[in-house]
Amino acid sequence: MRARVHYSLVSAALLLAFVAAIFATVPAAAQTPMAAVPGQSSSDWTLVWQDEFNGADGSVVDSNKWNYDVGGAWGNGAELEYYTNRLTNSSIQSGNLQITALRENYLGNLYTSARIQTKRKFTQLYGRYEARIKIPAGKGVWPAFWMIGDNIDTVGWPACGEIDIMEHINHDAPIVGTVHMPSPAGDASIGANYFLPGGIDYSADFHLFAVEWEQDVVRFYVDDMLYQTVTRADLLPNQRWVFDHPYFIALNVAVGGAWPGYPDNTSVFPATMLVDYVRVYAHINSASYLPTSLAN
Repeated sequence: MRARVHYSLVSAALLLAFVAAIFATVPAAAQTPMAAVPGQSSSDWTLVWQDEFNGADGSVVDSNKWNYDVGGAWGNGAELEYYTNRLTNSSIQSGNLQITALRENYLGNLYTSARIQTKRKFTQLYGRYEARIKIPAGKGVWPAFWMIGDNIDTVGWPACGEIDIMEHINHDAPIVGTVHMPSPAGDASIGANYFLPGGIDYSADFHLFAVEWEQDVVRFYVDDMLYQTVTRADLLPNQRWVFDHPYFIALNVAVGGAWPGYPDNTSVFPATMLVDYVRVYAHINSASYLPTSLAN
């Protein structure tokens, strides 16, 4: 629901305007199983990249696949965490990646956490991107699975584009799926909320979060239930479609910021996100879906 400005800061006025944007909660009638989408089924995709996080307990993530972002002051209304590459903040445990936010005084920051991404190691144009994740709960805790345009270093954000496959804030809240793109005012976005049936808390178990990204369309899923479709035709005349070049993948747990708010005495730390796997597929009918960059 907010601009994920992890590589550049946004003005306070723009951030507050964006935080005020309203995401529509998708009614049950709009939710569609993946197999019911015309022309789409699990057989339409072929696996091209994956990390099952099956390394030894206590090991770091595969450096052929992932980079660490290290540092603080990531913007977004003054997030509080400092991202590290320490095993206390991210490691492999029992076949899962653990990303853990801790309340601690570290280099002048109140919290630590971790963020990993595949920049320059894996990028792809189009495809199905999915991860099976158990998210943490708590006020001010902000887990996410998302993608950024690989041209961010040359054009900046939001011109590079961003696809937020899953963001979650606070206890009992929905997850949010969003696309970000440039407009004359700066960041423009289209997003939707998704609540689990029966009001189930996302933090109670693992769930599958995915997007299917094709030319002129991005579809969002939870547990293979389609809850949002964004097309080029949905953009306003002053917005620019920037979902036509390769993107890289990121996983992180942020703490604080203007959108989720800040931890209070009800927030529980350590707050850990468990990732069972990340998998990327290419569509079997188009060579343009093949990865543009792979680690050797």
